[in-house]
Order: sequence, then structure tokens, then C-alpha cells
Amino acid sequence: MSDRPLAAWPGPDGEAPPVLVGMTPAAASGLNIMMIVGAVGLFAVADVFAKFLTHDTSPAQVVWVRYVAMLALGLVVAADRGRWVWRVRRPLLQGGRGLAVLMSGGLFILGLGSLPLPEATAVSFVTPIFVTMMAILFLRETVARRRWTALLIGLAGILVLLRPGGALFSTAVLFPLGSAFFGAAAIILTRRIGDEDAPATTLLCSALIGFVVLSATAPLWFAPMGPVALAAAAAMGLCYAVGQLLLVAAYGRGEASLLAPFSYAQVIFAALLAGLVFGWTPDGPGALGMGLVVLSGAYILHREGMLARLRFKGMSVRRARRRAAL
Repeated sequence: MSDRPLAAWPGPDGEAPPVLVGMTPAAASGLNIMMIVGAVGLFAVADVFAKFLTHDTSPAQVVWVRYVAMLALGLVVAADRGRWVWRVRRPLLQGGRGLAVLMSGGLFILGLGSLPLPEATAVSFVTPIFVTMMAILFLRETVARRRWTALLIGLAGILVLLRPGGALFSTAVLFPLGSAFFGAAAIILTRRIGDEDAPATTLLCSALIGFVVLSATAPLWFAPMGPVALAAAAAMGLCYAVGQLLLVAAYGRGEASLLAPFSYAQVIFAALLAGLVFGWTPDGPGALGMGLVVLSGAYILHREGMLARLRFKGMSVRRARRRAAL
């Protein structure tokens, strides 16, 4: 079993190419950080259009539009990388990962139909917490005190945000939580695939699987869309595709462990856009809960990224953990 640490992309909307495990020693520049922030900003805008579409359009159809954009990106990357991208050495794991990504995105869109955008985004960003739990259970990784503390802080943030017994606490909350769970499962499967399949291959497989599954079930959910809905769907797909391209460019140039925590800016963008578009304002507990989730996830990504950089330099797992003070 590989000792390579997990550097997880936390949210379901950022199906970033799996170069997120620190593979390059180059430091991230300010431009790369700006590209990450720009990408998650576009994902937040895409979520606004998605929430608008869920009022009159089937969630499956909304997800299908996103997969059209994702598949287009995958084909562009495949054309650039050559025929070897189509060589799949771990088809079963790739199939499982593709289905997990599909479930993650689909459940998030379902949650958008019933929950405010910022809360749904914040809840879905507990993915690093689920990744940590799954790594303990399935990969037999050890987690030291600081990461356990960060994990517990994130769970406390979710409880504060949802306030069991409050207005937000409903069965709809299970959708973004399920989205985070399947997103974490996809990351664990990416870890199991390892270097046997190229990152571009994994991206393309996930795009193809989701597109094919949704297209096969289209007779069950497809309905003609009016001009306004078509315009919103086109804008959503464009924002999603451009955001993905920014991610590819940023992670191709910079160090993932330094860039990944900036993905939490999506929660801030979601809150700002929800206020501008939907008139949403957070109350005290809601703002505190979202803040705790952001701090917890960003810390987990930062510490695992630090461990990834030390492992890249050839340190043993034990020495790297001591050096990173995990």
C-alpha cells in the first residue's frame, strides 16, 4: 500500500484533475492562486445558475449539462496528451470512481433545490473530513492529534451550522452530506488507482461514465427547456468548463498542497452571491459553523500537503510526520 498522503479537492463542483497529490516541487505563484480563486468563483456562479434551473428542470438534466462541459474538457485534454490517455489499466476502480463522482455531483444539485447555496456549499466541503475517516478505515493510515483536532472542529462546525432541531436541519441536508461522502470515496479510489492510470485518463473516464449513464436514462427525465432555461444552462456549463480549465492550468504549474486550501474561497463566493441574487444573509451560528468547516478543511489540506512535499523529497513516513508536526 502506498504511503503517499491524500491531498483532496474538497468540493463536488471542482472535479479537478487528480494531480492534486503533490507531484511537483515547484512553489505556487500568485498567478496560480488567482487562477484557483477564479475557478472556484466560477463554480459558485455556476451553482447560482444550477439553483435557478432546479426550480423547473430535473436535477438529472442539470447534472447532465455539467457533464457535457466536463466531457468536452476531458476530450480536449485527451487530444493534447495523445492516444495513451485511452489506455485504462484499472477499469473496475475507474468505473467505481466515475460512479462516485456522478453521485457526488448529483446529490449536490439535489441539495441546491432545497437549501440555501452557502449552507449547501459549506456542508459539501466536509469532504476532507470524510477522506480522513476513510483513509483510517480502508487505507489503514494513522492520524495524529492535530488532524484529529481539525476533524472534530469540522464536525462541530457542521453541528453549529445545521443546529439539530432548527429550520435548516431537515432531510435535505443529507444531500450535500452524501455529496461529500461520495466525493471522498472518489478521492480514496483515486488513491487506489495511484500511478497506474494517468491523471488525464482518470479525468476522461469519470467524464465518460457520468455522461453515458445520464444519457442512457434521459428518457426518464429529459424535458424541453425554454429560452431562459437554455441560456442559464449554457451559462452554467460555460462557467463550469472555464473553471475546470483554470484548475488544470493552475495545478499543472503550481504545487497542489499550497493551492488546495484556497478552494475554500468557494464558500465565501457562495455567500456573497447568495446575498446579491437571493437576498440571503447568514445568522451568527450559521456564519460560525461555516467558518469552522472552512478552517478545519483548509488545515487538513495544508498539513497533508506539507507531508506530501516532505515525502516528495524522499523522507520516510515517520520522519516526514515528525517534520510536519502532524
